[in-house]
Amino acid sequence: RNLTPKGGGKPTGELAQTIERQFGNFDLFKQQMSKTAATIMGSGWAALLWEPMSAQLLITQIHDHQSSTIQGAVPVMVLDAWEHAYYLQYQTEKAKFFEAVWNLWNWQDIASRLEGAKRLGLSVKNVADRAA
Repeated sequence: RNLTPKGGGKPTGELAQTIERQFGNFDLFKQQMSKTAATIMGSGWAALLWEPMSAQLLITQIHDHQSSTIQGAVPVMVLDAWEHAYYLQYQTEKAKFFEAVWNLWNWQDIASRLEGAKRLGLSVKNVADRAA
């Protein structure tokens, strides 16, 4: 659901604001996400995660079905960097695939996933409030 033929462009609303706050602007976010995917050796994914304890978005790599995501972080956007995702159309030019995929992102779905992740209520503030 993260991708759609009528996707692309830039996110709006709270997702756009959160990306700008965390990464400086959309172009810097796009650059970091693409570079994270492009530097995966072998099989894996680049993932945008909501880390609830610090209440921020993070980008990380996940390798070979091994979850190397931060404990408790919730994936909201995942970019497939496995060879099967790009090879038939892009051969060995995977960077071109990572650029093209930005025309397919379903920002409404990603925003919905972020909203759901934020509702989990696992931030330091929420935990402290419960303890009081």
